[in-house]
Amino acid sequence: MKYTCTRDSGVSVSASKAILTGISPDGGLFLPESFPSFSQEEIADMAKLNYAGRAAMVMGKFLTDFSAEELDRYTKAAYAEDRFGENTAPVVKLSDSAYILELFHGPTSAFKDFALQILPYLLTASARKNGVNEDIVILVATSGDTGKAALEGFADVEGTKICVFYPNGGTSPIQKLQMTTQKGENVLVTAVDGNFDDAQTGVKAIFTDADYNAELLKSGLRLSSANSINWGRLVPQVAYYFSAYCDLVNQGSISLGDSINVCVPTGNFGNILAARIAQACGLPVSRFICASNSNNVLTDFISTGVYDRNRPFYLTTSPSMDILISSNLERLLYMECGDSDEVKDYMASLSKDGRYQVSDSLKTAIQAQFDCGYADDAMAAETIKKVFADKQYLADPHTAVAINVYDAYKARTGDSTPTVIASTASPFKFPLSVLKALDADCSGEEFDLLDRVSKISGLSAPAALAGLREAKERFTGSIPPANMRDFLSEGFIG
Repeated sequence: MKYTCTRDSGVSVSASKAILTGISPDGGLFLPESFPSFSQEEIADMAKLNYAGRAAMVMGKFLTDFSAEELDRYTKAAYAEDRFGENTAPVVKLSDSAYILELFHGPTSAFKDFALQILPYLLTASARKNGVNEDIVILVATSGDTGKAALEGFADVEGTKICVFYPNGGTSPIQKLQMTTQKGENVLVTAVDGNFDDAQTGVKAIFTDADYNAELLKSGLRLSSANSINWGRLVPQVAYYFSAYCDLVNQGSISLGDSINVCVPTGNFGNILAARIAQACGLPVSRFICASNSNNVLTDFISTGVYDRNRPFYLTTSPSMDILISSNLERLLYMECGDSDEVKDYMASLSKDGRYQVSDSLKTAIQAQFDCGYADDAMAAETIKKVFADKQYLADPHTAVAINVYDAYKARTGDSTPTVIASTASPFKFPLSVLKALDADCSGEEFDLLDRVSKISGLSAPAALAGLREAKERFTGSIPPANMRDFLSEGFIG
């Protein structure tokens, strides 16, 4: 299988080259030239496997320059029980039509673990396959969860270095501590004075600066990405939608071949795009429900066909969705229109004017598959409270946004198709927001709040989060976006 570029369909590279490069030199993103297909029989066979086996089966169709033995070894190591627990990605019934796909049982209590525990294996193998001898430098812009998950995956991995930029004041206290206390000789972390989009724009500028990349190569360093712009981040996420479907079949909630809907709390659009890719490969999905918070640029885009990031930016209780430039939407545009020149024009308009308007045909194609909605902080808090009272299920703010939007979708449409709702983070990552939603005592330090959430819910706080109480912060600085390149150079070149 070869991969092309969303801004230049003349590009054709291997899977390992796409993973190693991360982003095309022109700023475009890699996608398969054509999508593989899974038959019902193959999905039935997949349902008999554990999570690691399912992931290896799905990724094997995409990563054809990796052997089956390699992928089997990588998935078994990445999704081992000591990292994800006994049930890697459980599906929990919330109502007659709603099922929660819990994606927060990994080492950093967020869905990013599914990609970032296996990416170091894929990336270092990709370097070997392409004869690369330089150290790989991973650049990450994070709105909260990606940063820690990437740090956890790459810390002290031989032949790699990792630098994470996060928005100053734009993460939860727990998310910040997860990053600033990170151990490892090959890691750098700093806050950026600005929002996530400022950090993401800075990272993209570094990637596309040819002179600076040449300077790094002379120092024995080669850039790559662990953000969801990297295909190696996205393809592992496709696997958990197949896995959720298999679990619904095994539970008797659906029959093989039945259609489902998927609802995802969405910021950078990668998680919901992974579900769309699964559908393109034969997973029976009828409708994608894109759930946004107050930064509802995606909701407006799906509704109108106009993407406009020129709007107020809000810091919310669901910080991983506080994004106004959703990078992976570019991939959906290419999937639906198939014209790299058209996509390139849209992205040029976004860069120049902060907005673009897609053609009527492209808008119609997207609306045929995607529904959307948004929930502000108050709506998310009310959902946390109601779901806990009615179902004894404790959701984090991101998951609450998705549940709220799904409930509104069902009430508006009457669609009772079984729906998988992606739960992207543990409620223990956002204890203050959860306790406020439950009208509980919010006094004390962050770790007092963790204890209180545990007492109210009857759940144990993840050990990695509770252990932050004794951890020492290593990275306490903050820089303006203009200094990101210098920070990277000083940290890794000297």
